[in-house]
Amino acid sequence: MSERQPRAILSGPWSAGGPVGILGGTFDPVHHGHLRIALEVLEELELAQVRFIPCRQPAHRGQPVATPAQRWLLLQQAIAGQPEFIADDRELRREGPSYMVDTLASLRAGMGATPLCLLLGRDAFNDLPGWHRWRNILELTHLIVLERPGAAPTPSGELSQLLECHRLDHPGALREKTAGGILFQPVTQLAISATRIRQLLALGRSPRYLLPEAVWNCIREQGLYRPPLASACEE
Repeated sequence: MSERQPRAILSGPWSAGGPVGILGGTFDPVHHGHLRIALEVLEELELAQVRFIPCRQPAHRGQPVATPAQRWLLLQQAIAGQPEFIADDRELRREGPSYMVDTLASLRAGMGATPLCLLLGRDAFNDLPGWHRWRNILELTHLIVLERPGAAPTPSGELSQLLECHRLDHPGALREKTAGGILFQPVTQLAISATRIRQLLALGRSPRYLLPEAVWNCIREQGLYRPPLASACEE
């Protein structure tokens, strides 16, 4: 299968049309949990687009199983047909640990006064004080904290103080400033994980219906996440 070209022209001008969502992760592999959340936030918050930014070298977790090129190919297969979803390879092209604050600074430099909205799960938000230069992040973007419907935020310590100053009560406030707000957004969180998909594949089982059919086909064609071959020296 030939690899498609990136859909985003990263160095080109930005046409303003609303806030831009940012969804980062290893996407190892991308699955329906990622895509459903992105679609709901896109529609509910009336975003212009959601940029999927695959991480090259995670700063706080183990390295991805698939290579950057393989994960990039899977991501492009996953978002084909949804024009508001953009694959952005800036972290894959940058050497060293993939710090979100650097990615946001790069996006801000290219998008000017366009509001940016970083999508975070609740666990990631709770871990925010452990991020590299985390206090600078709200200077560059809004935070959209993804919650199950009916869940109540219970931050403490530094996060509690942060919310006192930055919490937004309605989505319209995202358009009033380019950055600096924190909005809690209910979403349908599917119980799907990339770890489980890789486990199934390592066992020789099918992950069908946990991820897009195009991604599943590509995984098979590329031979990704297969069980390790037994060593020739093993008896």
